[in-house]
Amino acid sequence: MNEQIQNIENQLSSYEFKASEDIEKFRIQFLGSKGLIKGLYALLRDVPNDKKKSSGQLINALKQKAESMLDAAKKNQTTSSSKKTHEDLTKPAPEVKLGSHHPLSIIRREIVDVFRKIGFSISEGPEIEDDWHNFSALNFPPEHPARDMQDTFFIEKGANEIALRTHTSSVQVRVMEGSTPPIRTISPGRVYRNEAISARAHCFFHQIEGLYIDEDVSFADLKQTLLFFAQEVFGSKAKIRLRPSYFPFTEPSAEVDVSCTICNSKGCNVCKYTGWLEILGCGMVDPNVLEASGIDSKKYSGFAFGMGVERIAQLKFKVNDLRMYSENDLRFLNQFKSTL
Repeated sequence: MNEQIQNIENQLSSYEFKASEDIEKFRIQFLGSKGLIKGLYALLRDVPNDKKKSSGQLINALKQKAESMLDAAKKNQTTSSSKKTHEDLTKPAPEVKLGSHHPLSIIRREIVDVFRKIGFSISEGPEIEDDWHNFSALNFPPEHPARDMQDTFFIEKGANEIALRTHTSSVQVRVMEGSTPPIRTISPGRVYRNEAISARAHCFFHQIEGLYIDEDVSFADLKQTLLFFAQEVFGSKAKIRLRPSYFPFTEPSAEVDVSCTICNSKGCNVCKYTGWLEILGCGMVDPNVLEASGIDSKKYSGFAFGMGVERIAQLKFKVNDLRMYSENDLRFLNQFKSTL
């Protein structure tokens, strides 16, 4: 036993800490649960009783020596590290890496700012809606296809249908119910449709819908408002055209196209060689919608419009796959740092 103790003590005396990694190696070799000193304690049970006390004292002294060497090595490492990491306070600060806004957030903010310039306020509402605000108050008849499961994510069917909202027009209903004309508001938010996910469609997307109700509001007011919006977003040379369409909550209704800024209306693969790009739907608010919200349709009239944020972002940033907006791919998102 004494020879083994002396052998380990000789190893301790000759041990040199040459690198920071040697500290952990030393601890494992001598003081670890399977180290040399731990092994001496295991052998102590085989030592005669009259020599156990003296052998135990030698082992304890050996352990104390190893622990003192380990503590001294750690202090030396801390001292040397603090000297090496001393900062030069005269050096320029490191460059701060900035994040980037999501492209949909950039376009949403830009659209909101455009309509704020002409007096529109911002209104928001719940994404889980009842049948009245999502369908009935907007003049959707009971047999309308949009009520079918093919288009809507229903949470609860039956007499009191609850669903994920399919448009932010439900927010406009809530505004009309709680306000007195004149009303001038836009409703940005996320909406949901039960559709297959592809490069051109998704089960959730973002809309911004506008509503203006006052006395003597005409279709000419609607057209001028949308022309102002198009020229603010797509440039002063942008033009719009309105094509007849149908929506249950507006009459008359129209689809709005903007002149293609990519080819200057000459025709390209983005606009399908027509020179025009569809951007939104609009129309005069149906009198039934006004009456359902408690507004006198004989005294007041108004217009409404709605656009997809993804569609505008697609035209502005030339993104051809809608799925990229929700995949959180940093290679895609980092491209929008310059738009901060």
